[in-house]
Formats: sequence, C-alpha cells, structure tokens
Amino acid sequence: MKTPGGSDAAKRRAGEHAADLVADGTTVGLGTGSTAAHAIRALGRAVEDGLDIRGVATSYAARDLAREVGVPLVALDAVERIDLAIDGADQVSDDLALIKGGGAAHAREKVVDAAADRFVVVVDPSKETPTLDRSVPVEVLPDARATARRALRDLGGTPTLRAADRKDGPVVTDNGNLVLDCDFGPVSDPDSLATELSAVPGVVAHGLFVGLADEVHVGREDGVTVRTADGSD
Repeated sequence: MKTPGGSDAAKRRAGEHAADLVADGTTVGLGTGSTAAHAIRALGRAVEDGLDIRGVATSYAARDLAREVGVPLVALDAVERIDLAIDGADQVSDDLALIKGGGAAHAREKVVDAAADRFVVVVDPSKETPTLDRSVPVEVLPDARATARRALRDLGGTPTLRAADRKDGPVVTDNGNLVLDCDFGPVSDPDSLATELSAVPGVVAHGLFVGLADEVHVGREDGVTVRTADGSD
C-alpha cells in the first residue's frame, strides 16, 4: 500500500535538507521510502566527499540503496546509540503524530526511530493533515491473522490483508509477517489507539508513531519548512 506522493523535487528538498544535519562521526538511522531515499543519496555524496558516518538501515531497500551509494552500514545491535534518524511518513498530523508503514517496514523503522537521540521526518506537502485518517498498517504474525483481525474490528477498525503487487498472495514483511491495513476513520486520539493496538496479541508493530518525531522537514516547490515538536517553525 504505497502512498501517493507530491513532486519528486519537493521530496528531494526535504531529504537533502535533513541530510545536511548529519555531522562527522554520526551514527544515522536510514529510513525507508522515496523521500528518505533522497536523504540516503545525499549522504552517499557527502561520504564520497569525506564525511565519516555509519548508517543503520530500517529495511532491505534502505540497506541496498546505502550500499549502492557508499554509505557504510552497521547492524542495529552493534551500536550503543543512534544520533539521528531520518525517515519518511505516510501522514503527519498537526501535532506531529505519524502514520507509517506504506512500505511495510514500520516495525524496524519504529525501533530505529525510537532509539535515535533525534528523529527527523521528511515529507512532501501531500503528507500533511490536521488529523490522521489513513488506514493504519498493522504487522501481525501469520498464525495470528484471524484473531488479530477480530480484535481490530472490536476496536472499531476495518482491517484488510495487504496484497502483494505483481505476484499472487499477501505482502510479507522483512520479518516474515503479514500486514493488515486497518481503517479507523479520523484518528482523534492516536495515543490511545496506539496503546490499544500494541495490546492486541499477535501484533508485532503498528504504524502509529506518537510522540517520537522531533522535527518534520516538509519539502516544497520553493524550499523547506521545518516543524518541531514544540510547535515552532
């Protein structure tokens, strides 16, 4: 369930703007998706120019791109800290709550983004919204698909098993699990819903990221707007 996005130029501005924050000696979380990919490419160019960094990839796709552009990689369990994580989002609300998981990488993304001292979100304007209202991706153990679906319905959601593109069958995550895209309508209280989803047996991770983003860099046709968790621009 890839999300429709804005212009590639806006995405590139957001990604490159966030990449400029990465200092020498930094361990950086490398997000997944088209906007985060621009940040990874920018970091690759910086490494070529002498920047000394280590990247922690959030998915196979992020890892492969980092290797392609020359960003040195390190395993998540081999680092003591992540200084900065740069990642995209499918939606960003006015209070910087996020919906992620369009690329089915949200389980590892949440681990990396939450572990970072500073989590910077990169998006184009099409991802901004006053209130989250996209379907929430919920990664579930394959054997728990039916029971988790019933529990999600009990919480007021309408879950749909995500089908794979260009092949028969469902999407299988990097972790070997399935994804239920769950429509809750407008999410007025993402914090409460996040807690309820986390309590469902068989749920590995859900795509609500609440209270994690420190900054959101919004690429626009004429520049970049930075929104922060304290409400300043």
